[in-house]
Amino acid sequence: MAKQTLSVTIITKNEEDRLPVCLESVKDIADEIIILDSGSEDRTVKIARQYTDQVFVTDWPGYGKQKQRALEKAKCDWVLAIDADEALTSELRAEIARMLEDDVEEVAYYLPWAVTILGKRLDHGRSARAPLRLFKREGSRFSEARVHETVLLSPGKTGKMKGRLLHYTHRDFGHALYKNADYAWLGAKQRFEKNKKGGLIGATARGILVFLQVYILRGGFLDGSVGFVMAVMYSQVAFNKYAGLWALRRQAKLDAAKAGGAD
Repeated sequence: MAKQTLSVTIITKNEEDRLPVCLESVKDIADEIIILDSGSEDRTVKIARQYTDQVFVTDWPGYGKQKQRALEKAKCDWVLAIDADEALTSELRAEIARMLEDDVEEVAYYLPWAVTILGKRLDHGRSARAPLRLFKREGSRFSEARVHETVLLSPGKTGKMKGRLLHYTHRDFGHALYKNADYAWLGAKQRFEKNKKGGLIGATARGILVFLQVYILRGGFLDGSVGFVMAVMYSQVAFNKYAGLWALRRQAKLDAAKAGGAD
């Protein structure tokens, strides 16, 4: 028996095609699986209930708040906060199982991504990132960010595992365009609400820098044509996010000028 227990938390909406792969990859190491669904219109909830009785249908407050809700329901020593479009490789699953058997110093672990899109697994570029998905429950919480939320940890050492976390980030090219546009707009609104500044020159510079980072510095060129397409798409997200911020600030100024003229 493992010395430490593991809660797996997942948030879902319309994930009937990807959720089974995710759940199959974690069911053998999870002591409990907690799923919060925000109004799926497909078979997501039915599939989820085949794996756990802790399935909750809720509203949608944003990524950070929703993941925090799931975390608050967790009872185990460790939490694996995995997305429905992710799955553990057998190597990563075994690595986590071994960690649970040991007395480790770390309070959290980063799990290296392996993005899969357009029929190809990418091992470079964006896959060079390792998101923080595994952490001790006590003292941890999620930020309230609408998108690109972060885990706020208790003080302590962090580690990085060697096994890969498969990330089926986009179903197809059309889904990639839709998802990237949604993330960019959410990011723009989040920055606007925090009164961040940004102009079109800065937006253009960020787009170029992201492309260079993903394609050159992180070796995206080693992933061939798909690696190039992904680098361009991430560059577009960066540009659109800050161009969206510029547009929101511009509209606010126009609205303020109209209000002033009305007075």
